[in-house]
Amino acid sequence: MEISGKVAWITGASSGIGAALACELSARGAHVVLSGRNEERLAEIAADCGETLILAFDVRDEAALADATAKAIAWKGGVDIAFANAGISQRSRALKTSMQVYRDIIEIDLTAQIAFSQGLIGHMATRGSGALGFISSIAGKVGVPMRTAYSAAKFGLAGYADALRAELSQTGVSVHTIYPGSVATNVSRNALVGDGRQRGVSDKAIDEGIPADVAARAMIDGIAAGTREIIIAEGAELAMGEARRTPEALFDQIAGMVAKGYMERMEGEAQ
Repeated sequence: MEISGKVAWITGASSGIGAALACELSARGAHVVLSGRNEERLAEIAADCGETLILAFDVRDEAALADATAKAIAWKGGVDIAFANAGISQRSRALKTSMQVYRDIIEIDLTAQIAFSQGLIGHMATRGSGALGFISSIAGKVGVPMRTAYSAAKFGLAGYADALRAELSQTGVSVHTIYPGSVATNVSRNALVGDGRQRGVSDKAIDEGIPADVAARAMIDGIAAGTREIIIAEGAELAMGEARRTPEALFDQIAGMVAKGYMERMEGEAQ
């Protein structure tokens, strides 16, 4: 995929990976739509980019999401690339984690990202082109201690993306699942602890992780190259991700089922 001239929409664009994606996409000539809750911070990111559109809203607000989707599509006549990036992490033992923390993390990291995608897939499929990038995690490949809610959400996001990829395989819309390991952002500092408070401190592994701009560059390169699973990690985290990498032949097999009319047969049986 050629990036220059494309419209790219990023959720969670006010910091971390989202902000780095915005800067890298802009540097490659994309028109960037920035979304997040902090409009002031989005404006700061936009100042370092080229032509941008700021759409500030909470991803859990479906009415605001629908309004933002209409505006993003209308801005330049369509959305070509979308990154479902908004999310929040966790640092707490399951035994000490309230159910509300599970609900909050799953709503933000999974349900809201599905809603974001659902608002765009009809538009992209009708146009016959587009790319969806879902930011999962190595913790969405391998369950990681102190992240039971986060792993549940990120595994779920990957499952949605894999199923969606198969469904869209005949439409010209590509789906990419991205699995970052430790990236140097505020993800750990902003993570929720067992009672729902922000942790407020970072991890050594995160602080020494892959620079966000390096990670963003690799993600965009992967999408441009058509890579379906994009693992961005080093050392033990890279080994974990590669050990759980889905074989390309399996993706092709599932897409082949769709090409042979699997969905149409299933729909026919239900009538």
